[in-house]
Amino acid sequence: MEKKRFKFVIPVMVIVAIGSVYMLRNYYAEVPDLNKLLITICATIVSGVLAYFLFPQQGENKIDDRGPY
Repeated sequence: MEKKRFKFVIPVMVIVAIGSVYMLRNYYAEVPDLNKLLITICATIVSGVLAYFLFPQQGENKIDDRGPY
């Protein structure tokens, strides 16, 4: 795993975790606490995985990435 990608992945995960806790506490008070915790954990993990694969690696110049010009 590259450390350069984690510069973007970790902040995304933190923002998603904070946002989900905020929204679940303020807008969905009727949801049980255990379900809120599970929703927050799953949302954080999914956002981290998506950010890891969607953010490009820096400094990687592959010939295969070029189009048929």
